Amino acid sequence: MTAADAPPGPGPGHRLPPVHTDPAEVPLEAALLALADPVRRTLVRELAGAGDWERSCGSFDVPVTKATLSRHFAVLRGAGLLEQRDAGPKRLNRLRRPEFDARFPGLLELALRTD
Repeated sequence: MTAADAPPGPGPGHRLPPVHTDPAEVPLEAALLALADPVRRTLVRELAGAGDWERSCGSFDVPVTKATLSRHFAVLRGAGLLEQRDAGPKRLNRLRRPEFDARFPGLLELALRTD
């Protein structure tokens, strides 16, 4: 396949929009795995304390590389916990708490407890 035969992509300097999973389609095991990781729980906890679309991906202070952080966001999207949208050069985040709570009542609250 030559470059001319390749399907159109996002173009230079652009990225593909994030893919989201409907929480209603998430198996319990995927939700538990997403919340089992301490870095992901930190991301979810910080999003729970922020308003919708207030936090960009680069605003989280976690001890991981940018690539690893992207993977954590992908896992959270795949578990139906996170919604993302692009706003210029930033990718903004929203915790899908109402949707996730409807699917797994009490699980997010339990995972966010610090005691």
